[in-house]
Amino acid sequence: MRSEPPPGLDPAQLRDLLDRERPGLVNGPLTAELIEGGRSNLTYSVTDGSGRWVVRRPPLDHILATAHDMRREYRVVSALHPTPVPVPRPLLLCEDASVTGAPFFVMEYAPGTPYGTAEQLTALGPERTRAILLGLVDTLVDLHAVAPEAVGLGDFGRPDGYLDRQLRRWGKQLAASRSRELEGIDELHAGLGRALPESPAPVVVHGDYRLDNVLVGPDDRITAVLDWEMSTLGDPLTDLGLLAMYSHPLELPDAPINSTAAAPGHPSAAELIERYAERSGRKVHAISWYTAFAWFKLAVILEGIHYRFTLGRTVGPGFDRIGGLVPLFVAHGLATLRKD
Repeated sequence: MRSEPPPGLDPAQLRDLLDRERPGLVNGPLTAELIEGGRSNLTYSVTDGSGRWVVRRPPLDHILATAHDMRREYRVVSALHPTPVPVPRPLLLCEDASVTGAPFFVMEYAPGTPYGTAEQLTALGPERTRAILLGLVDTLVDLHAVAPEAVGLGDFGRPDGYLDRQLRRWGKQLAASRSRELEGIDELHAGLGRALPESPAPVVVHGDYRLDNVLVGPDDRITAVLDWEMSTLGDPLTDLGLLAMYSHPLELPDAPINSTAAAPGHPSAAELIERYAERSGRKVHAISWYTAFAWFKLAVILEGIHYRFTLGRTVGPGFDRIGGLVPLFVAHGLATLRKD
């Protein structure tokens, strides 16, 4: 008995579309399943029993089209596919909402494993863990080495004033999520504003670059970088600062936040930064600012989740502990910013 299709995707309608637009690609009825773990856009695995593909679409309750722009994500993946940056091969963009209820795109299935916890890496051993994390940095260097104009992405964003806009954007997010006093968060925001660094030449930035947003093959090489919904043209060190933040041991048992830094063999944030600087040739003397900014962004995101929890708008375990994490992220941000 065939299982019910997942919400948000009708395999029969998808096959009809693919038969029209990509004849010969599909050789039988399609079945689909939702790939768990996505934080925003929905990702489905689709198969006809022999071939396998991936579909990306906005969440079922999406409101702002610009927040889940399928055309934009499809564009950056298409532009990067011929480059050394590993991304799945894009196959089709469909902006006809009658097929799935929203615009979506189809890409080839990329093999590999997403590693999101220290326990997963620990099972691989220190040597493999180290190789994977160093490869993660090398892939980031490859991304930032792509000349936007050369791949048709010269107008992909507005790099002038990028850091100032980012800081103001996250300040507005904080204001929209305020439900309690948070010691130090205004000091952190203001301190970041006073110490705004001068950005290097703009590049394509991923916007959410971390280990569980890539796939790793059996040879420990990165097979695909995923989740490009926050990508734009901007300051490359924002990607590095976020990676450095996620490489800091949180030392928070049972916290509902994924961290791989405690795995044996995991390089320190300083080592990852040094490797990036050596491989890219970029100056990273202001990396403390970018890392502190990453702590601030995560504090704002967590505070927003906590705010929704207090309103009864979250479903699932762990949300009751999110609020207690926010002051720790603020403290890390302040301590990091004071290093400069």
